[in-house]
This record gives sequence, structure tokens and C-alpha cells, in this order.
Amino acid sequence: MTATAVITTGGRPPRRGARGGMTRRRPVDWLLLALVIVGALLVLAPFYLVLVNSFKSPVDYATSGPLTLPQQLDFGGIVDFWNRVDFPRKVGNSILISGVVAVLAVLISMLNAFAIGIGRVRGRTGIVLLFLMANLLPQEALLYPLYYMFKSVGLYDNLLSVIIVFTVIQAAFGTYLLSSVYGTFPREILEAAAIDGASRWQILWRVVFPISRPTLSVLVIFFFIWTWNEFLIPLTFLASNDNQTVPVAISVLQGDRLMDVTTISASALLGIVPTLIFFLIFQRTLTRGITAGAVK
Repeated sequence: MTATAVITTGGRPPRRGARGGMTRRRPVDWLLLALVIVGALLVLAPFYLVLVNSFKSPVDYATSGPLTLPQQLDFGGIVDFWNRVDFPRKVGNSILISGVVAVLAVLISMLNAFAIGIGRVRGRTGIVLLFLMANLLPQEALLYPLYYMFKSVGLYDNLLSVIIVFTVIQAAFGTYLLSSVYGTFPREILEAAAIDGASRWQILWRVVFPISRPTLSVLVIFFFIWTWNEFLIPLTFLASNDNQTVPVAISVLQGDRLMDVTTISASALLGIVPTLIFFLIFQRTLTRGITAGAVK
């Protein structure tokens, strides 16, 4: 450090900026860091309790309490819950419903948004507002009319009924989101494709779809997780045990039969694991979709 630099800074080394290195942390920074750590611990605490108590025996839980680590790994609660609810079948139902809904909802959203955002249909503002209002409608208001309709057409207690409902619900949100994205799509690219002789269908699949693929991938992941976690509509329209989803099976078993805390924790753990695995598999896709720009 030169003498001139020391004199101009009052005898102290100059603080480095964002490009010159790290600056000295202020008390406010440490306070924010502490708040973030406390918030993270509060979020992780329920997962810790579920994980720890899932591998305890009822005797171990009664003697050591819910906070301590298990003295010996016990898989009795997991096996008990697995056999009681026929867990593989419930997972299959949830995967089928969530996967079909995610794909169909994204496809419908893309077609609707292409017509609204790029096709510039008349009254597009009112149509987008209609889709926004559909997202604000509570599910409780849909139960009775949907129940009456599915009873009339013979789709009550059928996986197809839940798939139809969630496809419409998720597609309403997807249409609202993609319409704003496609509304800012560069007209030069579309005009160039039209000059080359591409039809509307070719423009959609060869121009719009490849560019918007990151956004569509994010929607597929969100729609899958949101549909997996849904409870009220599957509980209402899937009455038989063979058609129930994972969240419904957990709640019905807890209300129908007396279970110890370890079995309840095991049921919560098994309900979380599939979505956690799905998220870890598609984590890179989700990150790319969020950070990627619409057009380079």
C-alpha cells in the first residue's frame, strides 16, 4: 500500500468494494444472518422430528421422548403403515394423477397462451382476467357442482375425475402465466418464420416451444408437486380405498384407526420421500428454467 493511499484514508486501509473483495460486515449483516439461521432451523425442525421418530419403537419414544435420537433403528412403524394402506398402490395413484395432470396442463396452457399472447385474439385482456379469476376461486366452491356432475356421468370414484379437475385448475394458472410471457415474444422471430413458409402449427412447435422449454419445464415440476400435495378434491371424489392418493390415505388411516406416534411419523416420512426424490431428480431442470432467459 502506498503512503498516499494511507494518508487519504486517514491511516486505515481502504475498504474493498464489491469487485475488490469482501467488505467488513456490519452488525445489521450479522443480525440478518442470525435471523436466516433461526428461520432455517424452524423450517427443518418438523423434518427432524419426523425423521427421528419414524425409526423409533413405541417403547423408545415413550422413554426417551420425541427429540432424542433412536437408541436402536426400528422399522416397525414404516412396515406397519406400508402394509395397512397398501402404500405402493397409493404411490402409483398419486404418480399417475400428478404426471398426467402436469403434462396435460402444460400442453393446454401452451396452446391457450399461444392463441392469447401471440395470436392476439380479440378480448385477450378479458380472457386473461378470466383465467386469473379462475385461480382465485376456492376449491370448496367447486365441490358440490363437480360432485353432482361426476355422479351424473358416472365418473365419481374414478381417477379420471380428479385428473380432469386438476388439469383445468393448473391449466388456468399456466395460461395466465404463459400469456404474459408469450405476449413479449419478439415479433421479428415470428415474422421471419412466417416468411420462410412456416405455418402457425410449425411456428408453435419449431420456434416458440424450443425457446420457452425452460419455462415449461418449471411448470411441469410445479404442477406435479402441487397436484401430489392436493387433499380436498381427492378426498371428496376418490371414495374407495383402491383409488386413494398418498395424502388421503395418510389422513384416512389416522382418523380411522388408532396409531402410535412412531407410525404417524413413518406415514409422514413416506409421504414426503417421493416428492423429495422427484425434486432432487429435476433440481437442475428447475434451476435452469428459473434462471434461463426467454430469448438470447
